[in-house]
Amino acid sequence: MPVEQNIELMHRWFREVWNEGRTQTIHDLLSPNAVARGQGGPQEEIHGPAEFVLFVERIRSAFSDINITVEDAFGTQDRVVVRWSAAMTHSGDGLGIPASGKPVRITGITIARILDGLIVEGWDSWSQLGMLQQIGAYTQPELVILAKSA
Repeated sequence: MPVEQNIELMHRWFREVWNEGRTQTIHDLLSPNAVARGQGGPQEEIHGPAEFVLFVERIRSAFSDINITVEDAFGTQDRVVVRWSAAMTHSGDGLGIPASGKPVRITGITIARILDGLIVEGWDSWSQLGMLQQIGAYTQPELVILAKSA
């Protein structure tokens, strides 16, 4: 598939899966044997469309109004890199954290490998700690400076 079509596929992925909540698009664009890494944590892997649907449903149940903007997308051969930002409200308990009603803004980067019009592999890095801070689920420890004795 030409790189331009792969980039358009990723635009469709973010628009339909995340912004519109169309889980059918996951089945349409994700290979049955796909592996996605980094969505829920650095060591977490999601395998295939069924597991990815559960992940999307969990995130959207915490942030029902999620809106992702593709800031940049470019590719080479079978890889597409997407730099994105998201704006949302913490409106549900889907993360196991009571809804705070707080607005959240995060950024992330997704790299996808596409083969024959399907996403077969993906890697995500996004500001998970920033999200937790914004909804009040994490506060940074105070920095303690020890005075040197003379």
